[in-house]
Amino acid sequence: MTQLETPQDLRPLTALRFGAAMWVALFAFWPDLDVGFMPNLVAKGYLGVELFFVLSGFILCHVYLAAAGEKRFQYGSFLWARIARVYPLHIATLVGVGILAMGAVAAGMSIDGNILSWTSLPANLLMVHAWGFAPTAGWNHPSWSISAEWFAYLCFPAFAFVAWRLRERPWAAVIGAVAFLVGLYAVFQLLAGFPLTKATILWGALRIVPCFALGCALYLVHRRASLPRAGWIAAGVAVAIAVAGSLQAPDALIVPLCGALILALASLPNARAGWLASRPAVYLGEISYSVYMVVVPWKLLAVNAASKLTGGADKLHVVVWLAVILMLPVVAAASYHLVEYPARRALRGFAERRAARSRSGSSDPQTA
Repeated sequence: MTQLETPQDLRPLTALRFGAAMWVALFAFWPDLDVGFMPNLVAKGYLGVELFFVLSGFILCHVYLAAAGEKRFQYGSFLWARIARVYPLHIATLVGVGILAMGAVAAGMSIDGNILSWTSLPANLLMVHAWGFAPTAGWNHPSWSISAEWFAYLCFPAFAFVAWRLRERPWAAVIGAVAFLVGLYAVFQLLAGFPLTKATILWGALRIVPCFALGCALYLVHRRASLPRAGWIAAGVAVAIAVAGSLQAPDALIVPLCGALILALASLPNARAGWLASRPAVYLGEISYSVYMVVVPWKLLAVNAASKLTGGADKLHVVVWLAVILMLPVVAAASYHLVEYPARRALRGFAERRAARSRSGSSDPQTA
């Protein structure tokens, strides 16, 4: 069977990223809402990170696996592109959280004492704070997952090596990846006493491994053939995820379901994806990284301000809470256009100019 020709831009998957980011955001903001309960599906919002991790393995294989397998992969260029993608916003939000936290302290407000953890700062700056090198969960805490992603980027040649050798047995790769995920979750829970899906700065680098491997394996299925009736399958899997989350099903079931949703949406042609391939949906997906990374600074600013404006209540009225949530994508859009996108372009442009100068120098007979 030959490889399936697929578009480079899988727009439904781009749109899915926004859904994953908002799932995490609802989980983070729900405790500030003045209600006495948290829906089970919202309580499973931390699995939005797992959805990102599986999607990351899938997309990176979509872009780089063939080059890695055919010995055309340039590791240095790959890492630079990944740094350009994640590092500028990571630093910007770290600085933003620090400024907001110091301002809150100066204004006499109470904040989590671990936010300004100076002993954790070096690990955060090096993006290794999810590798067990940070003593506390300080600064912009959600960035632990960016540290985990960095670990996966560094290890990508190993993932690609295994995936390329299993390319003729894609379903065997998926079964193996799911078995590895389920087994690791069970062993980790037994040894650590808490789920791997709740790990952050101490075991975050391990948390991404089974999800990233599953994403790589699912891509092998995708590159061989599209799923029939992909739209119906995607809708059915989305309902299954909602039901499983509402019933508090084990994470070892929900994460593979998230992978199935990714596979189904990847099989959905852009031309038939409807609103998932629309410009607004794709744009929201493009700013999803900013949505995720500004959750903590926006929460520090907006929730404290809203509490002050409404009389200092510990919890927010549903109308105020909804306003805070709805403003999150707006703040993220500003972050995307002011920091994330221009910084990424600048860093990639720098690499391209350097490569062009190198090619020009090597072709100049006077320099030979």
